[in-house]
Amino acid sequence: MIPAAFDYVVADSADAAVAALAEHGDEAKLLAGGHSLIPLMRFRLAAPAMVVDIGRLDDMSYINDAGDHIAIGAMTKHRALETSDLLAAEAPLLGHVAGEVGDPSVRHRGTLGGSLAHGDPASDLPAALLASGGSLAIKGPNGERVLEAPDFFTGFLETALAEDEMVTEIRVPKAGGVGWSYQKFNRRAQDWAIVGAAVMLGPNPKVALVNMGSAPMRHNGVESGLAGGAGLDAASVAGDDVDPPEDLNADAEYRKHLARVLVARGIAEALG
Repeated sequence: MIPAAFDYVVADSADAAVAALAEHGDEAKLLAGGHSLIPLMRFRLAAPAMVVDIGRLDDMSYINDAGDHIAIGAMTKHRALETSDLLAAEAPLLGHVAGEVGDPSVRHRGTLGGSLAHGDPASDLPAALLASGGSLAIKGPNGERVLEAPDFFTGFLETALAEDEMVTEIRVPKAGGVGWSYQKFNRRAQDWAIVGAAVMLGPNPKVALVNMGSAPMRHNGVESGLAGGAGLDAASVAGDDVDPPEDLNADAEYRKHLARVLVARGIAEALG
């Protein structure tokens, strides 16, 4: 299908993008890599009157050592995450998961900020950020605020972003030497995950699930089990307290089964 008619402006700075959002309100949408917004527009699931192109904001594409965490610009491409030596050493889960996104064409165009702002529970990178204990810097007309990842994802394709705000930076705590794993079950390599599981061990273990609810989510039950020393047995509750979708790929009970299997595999791999 062809998208509905819209106006178009190219932002030359984050401030200009925020100003355009503030001017046009809920009629405006940001365009970064385009792999989230354009498909929605083609199917008329989104019909913004104004598209604000931020794809040329090169100053928002970086991966920097910021002391106790890695700072990543929102316009950083998936491919840059996948091939970053800094991420491989200090935040390997995020870099690995970026390499699991779509196909090479998607990874060379898609951006980390765009993927997170889309808030899709079937997406890989929100789960990676949740399991990594990351946070997001958000810019609006009144300045910057920082949200922890669990507070950012609020519902199906919904986030805590206001209409006049944009994600500018993602911050991931350093976790070099900490056991981690990402398990993904899908029909083809480039498909969305039918179910996925991101596992990060350490003093405060975190487990995030893909496509197991209306929003990207962590599983408190599994995390509590790991913190209490349950080891692989913690995976037995991965199908509890979740509300997975049902579609042509899997019903709810099958997804719960997959969650238990994938979390167990993830814990085993993370334990080494």
